[in-house]
Amino acid sequence: MHKFQNNLVVGISSRALFDLEEENNIYEVQGVEAYSRFQIEHENDILKPGTGFALIKALLKLNDPVSGERKTEIIVMSRNSADTSLRIFNSIKHYGLDISRAALAGGASLAPYLSAFKTDLFLSAKESDVQEAIDAGIAAAIIYTHNLPLEETKEINQIRIAFDGDAVLFSGESEKIYKEQGIEAFQENERKNAGNPLPEGPFAKLLKTISAIQKGYDKDSSPIRTALVTARNAPAHERVIRTLRAWDVRIDEAFFLGGMSKKDVLKAFGAHIFFDDQAIHTDPASEVVPSARVPYKTEKDKTKL
Repeated sequence: MHKFQNNLVVGISSRALFDLEEENNIYEVQGVEAYSRFQIEHENDILKPGTGFALIKALLKLNDPVSGERKTEIIVMSRNSADTSLRIFNSIKHYGLDISRAALAGGASLAPYLSAFKTDLFLSAKESDVQEAIDAGIAAAIIYTHNLPLEETKEINQIRIAFDGDAVLFSGESEKIYKEQGIEAFQENERKNAGNPLPEGPFAKLLKTISAIQKGYDKDSSPIRTALVTARNAPAHERVIRTLRAWDVRIDEAFFLGGMSKKDVLKAFGAHIFFDDQAIHTDPASEVVPSARVPYKTEKDKTKL
């Protein structure tokens, strides 16, 4: 059996992989029986690519079909039952995607299976599933499902992944100071702690896994290029740079925007996926690049015993 420990393991929902908005609307309005009936009746109709399709197809190209060496594993994770998922697998086969594994939970929570499959990243359009994954310590994000123009889903030769900093790569501690005490307190805290690495956020492990893959290639020929796109600016940039150095990870490009809009920078970078914790950034970005919002971990009520 193939081992996952040295691979980038991505779990993706069927609605993030394929365009299932019409079907999801049937589910929301008419219920699960109508949805199941529709999927079975249309199981030979091939689905159109969804927001995450081009990214997943590009990630699968990291695997070498000649040597059999695999750097990434893709797992379809869905609350669908096996009976209603034939259309998904027919579409996977039609597009020639090398995906053979699935977790079909039949309405149950997906969170326990994310850990079982050693998932590094989970992409879904269903907020409650993503929230459960984040609470379980898995890097997860709610992907926007409105389709980009056709040219944006063309073949990808180099995967470009963009990350926000605070509450995504790094913990949300510094951002909390900014929100509660203002920009001056935030800047002072970062200045005082410039030599102390930031604590890891929900996507730190994912970045480290990607960086490990990059180290197998020359910088110019790497199949993955990363960018940090953060609202931080000087003097709060120093702590970020020192943190990445302490982690021994590579970020190819970094943008310290000081509150400027991220949309144009992300379009210029050509991100194939952008992760941010705030809708104020992901909403406009999703108009030009595939985007996904990272929810905050649910805070436990400390007043309860």
